[in-house]
Amino acid sequence: MDNSISSINLVKGQFITEKRQNKIDSSKQFSDVLKEALNGVTEDIKIAQELSDKIATGDVKDLHQVMIAMEKANLGLQLTVQVRNKVVEAYQEVMRMQV
Repeated sequence: MDNSISSINLVKGQFITEKRQNKIDSSKQFSDVLKEALNGVTEDIKIAQELSDKIATGDVKDLHQVMIAMEKANLGLQLTVQVRNKVVEAYQEVMRMQV
């Protein structure tokens, strides 16, 4: 039984590694990666707004989908704000350096 569990973990680890390697593209610029991430967050927010409008009018019966979309948009927005804060903090640190 231990062999099957470790095999599953190994396969899962390989899958995660392959998935991360597929997403990493060394030819992309940092600005392109940021733009894609911001576009994804913007799209998530639009979807959440559309679903919340539809639930208000009664077009959507599944409240779970709406709540999941809203939480996904909220988490994306929080992550974006934290990344922005770290970038501003790094910029301020560089500006404080003496040459």
